[in-house]
Amino acid sequence: MWLQGGFSGGQLWLSYVALLYGVAFTYFAHTALVALAERTPTYEALWQRLGPAYTVHGALMVIGGLLFSWSVLRAGWLPRSAIVLFTSGLLVNLILAFTSAPEILQTIGTAFRNLGLVWMGIAILLPDSKPRL
Repeated sequence: MWLQGGFSGGQLWLSYVALLYGVAFTYFAHTALVALAERTPTYEALWQRLGPAYTVHGALMVIGGLLFSWSVLRAGWLPRSAIVLFTSGLLVNLILAFTSAPEILQTIGTAFRNLGLVWMGIAILLPDSKPRL
């Protein structure tokens, strides 16, 4: 299939969901810059400033991240523990988004998610040192 550019169906699917997650992740990096540049005092003020786009990108980030996790688990070439850590971070942030927990707790989910991404990155860059946990 020329539309797939030589990728298998699974590789193409993984690329698309990684792209979906990446777009949302980039948007949230932008929101941090907006908050710093405009000296936004609280998360609520930032959310009000950015409007529905913030919520939509949050949903895309969770959906894209979960689809990415599922795809990488199916592929079986990255450490399962790294994928579980990444997915756990997504789910912690999702749950906290619907509760009245202190905003600082979002840091826990973000730390899990980012540690999972770092671990996957290390496993890709150093395939010989990749632990299969």
